[in-house]
Amino acid sequence: MLPPPEFGAYLATGTKKRNKGQAVFIEIDPEKLSSSIDLNYLKSKCIAKPDGSPKSSVYLSVYRVLESVPMNAFKSLYLTAENGVVLELEGVEYDKNKEEKNILHLYQELCPVSPQIASTLSPSEYLKALTDGSLHIVLPKLLFADMKIGDLEKNIPGEVVDYLPPRHAEHLKDCIEILKNEENKLMKTVQRTFSGILLYRTIRSGFYLGCKDDMIFYSFPTMEELINKNYEFYRSI
Repeated sequence: MLPPPEFGAYLATGTKKRNKGQAVFIEIDPEKLSSSIDLNYLKSKCIAKPDGSPKSSVYLSVYRVLESVPMNAFKSLYLTAENGVVLELEGVEYDKNKEEKNILHLYQELCPVSPQIASTLSPSEYLKALTDGSLHIVLPKLLFADMKIGDLEKNIPGEVVDYLPPRHAEHLKDCIEILKNEENKLMKTVQRTFSGILLYRTIRSGFYLGCKDDMIFYSFPTMEELINKNYEFYRSI
């Protein structure tokens, strides 16, 4: 019953403002879920409390949820800083023709699996490869973020951007060297397990969600755009 900004603050800080933690969530159109979600149950549970305040949250499903939601039901994606400040990213149809060529990418997968992968594939190629059955690993849908790696994305010798821990930075360099030198090597695992903390300042282009050729793109603003349009969120990250 909470609108996205209040829901994000609730997830990140709790009702008593004692907890702190990030939250990434997507608003879903419930009318597009009539075949997979019991809307009558939802309406019976989402009722105001005796004092008139709204119901904060109700669990509807926790298993294989992403794959069961139709693509036309996904609305905006929201990033919440640990202090509860929320940034909305509106989803748009992705234009593959504008993808940069011949650069290296670092992808942080978020759902349904969460390894961190270095890859020579563009975002659309990466999504298609993991969801169309052409690889041994096949995912029904995938949500992932495109991350910054500094000069390394264009194969320019240099230091990885300074937000990476030294050990992680050196391992990332090793992974990129393998991609550059091994023929037909398209992906290399950088981290098998997601730490649970996504440094928002390290997001490069944004978030990608989809299956095969069906993709939604959530563009992440530049730091300059954040300063001008959502300074509170900028200060929070």
